[in-house]
Amino acid sequence: MSVPAAAQREPTDVAMLTGNEAGGMLAGALEADGTRLLDWQVHTVHHRPGAGVTVGYTATVERPTSGGTPVRTEEYLCATTARLTRTATSRLVNLGPPGDGSAVHLWRHPADPELPGLTVACDAARLSERLGTPVAVELLAYRPTRRAVLRVTRTDAAGGTGGTTDGGTAYLKVVRPSVAASFVDRHRMLSAAGVPAPVVLRADEDGLVLLETGRGTPLANMLARGAGERSGALLTALLGTLDALPARVLNLPARPAWSDRADHYAHAAATVLPEHSARTRALAAGVNDLMAASDPGPLVPTHGDFYEANVLMDTRPGVVAVSTLLDVDAVGPGHRVDDLACLLGHVSVLPHLAPQTYPYVPAVLEEWTRTCSGLVDPVALHARCAGVVLSLVAGARRTDGGHWRADAEGRLARAEAWLAVGRELLAKRGPR
Repeated sequence: MSVPAAAQREPTDVAMLTGNEAGGMLAGALEADGTRLLDWQVHTVHHRPGAGVTVGYTATVERPTSGGTPVRTEEYLCATTARLTRTATSRLVNLGPPGDGSAVHLWRHPADPELPGLTVACDAARLSERLGTPVAVELLAYRPTRRAVLRVTRTDAAGGTGGTTDGGTAYLKVVRPSVAASFVDRHRMLSAAGVPAPVVLRADEDGLVLLETGRGTPLANMLARGAGERSGALLTALLGTLDALPARVLNLPARPAWSDRADHYAHAAATVLPEHSARTRALAAGVNDLMAASDPGPLVPTHGDFYEANVLMDTRPGVVAVSTLLDVDAVGPGHRVDDLACLLGHVSVLPHLAPQTYPYVPAVLEEWTRTCSGLVDPVALHARCAGVVLSLVAGARRTDGGHWRADAEGRLARAEAWLAVGRELLAKRGPR
């Protein structure tokens, strides 16, 4: 698969949006309304191969006032090369040589042009008015132009936020208005089928979706503590949740699996680890070859992003069950091997992400891989695990002074290890 021309420019865009030139771009945009940029630094880099680069910045600025004395404030700014459907709240600049650079949209958080509901969600007074009850809000996650998650807590004595019973806490997901209806439909479809997805408490046209608090212990916490003898029972519970996905899911639009976009993720990995670009290209080629030589199995209902952060477990004595299934945005038709690969691939990078936190993961991973290899084509499983881990390499980049490189390189090596085992399995199988 060739990389589109737009994607080929993205390494240059990343360099410009994270280098010294970004400061001049930000300063120029802020000067339009009299604001002066005093200091800035890159906070996050989001690279969606073929769809653009988005960078978040923390900035110290000086704003004019009616009294004449400037006020110094801290702001969060965003810049993206992605194509936007709404541009009213962004400022357009051109990054690079005239006629040859990328168009860049900039905005002040929370005025995200693709998430019009975010300005209300981040303002406790406006959100309280919207919900009809006093609340406090806390931003937990923000993916510029894509989604945001906030914790909403009722602040009066009555307790309960919009119908919740968990101490007055609920979670607000802010999505693009164009996808809000399908997002809500997925939640309601799963709830009706007995799958423990959070209940939708409220859904507004501007993309605000209020969800009941998920109950249970994050699977990641259990893996950190060590699953021990419950390791097999944990996997059985996870598989049972996938089995419970209703047949109606097959009527939803299909989305490509992580490994289907191996070339794009190899390109993204090469932008953060340019010295390893040959390895990332070879890895993508290997994933594509093994996928072509293996059987993905039948089309079935899938979660689409099935990994430890999206699963809460019931840990009462004598009980091993999934209590909440989170982030069901990608639910749709697919192959079981891809859900299993997503789980195993993510689990396999935990020791690189936090080695001291996940000392017990290798033993669990070995057992789960052995079991899953008996449920699907093991060559397809290992190829797709490699593809999933490849998709996680670029995401290792953080603003920690470069220490993230060890994590990113560890993920790259882990993907290569998955691929190597897949090749060995294919070689033992011989020609079909």
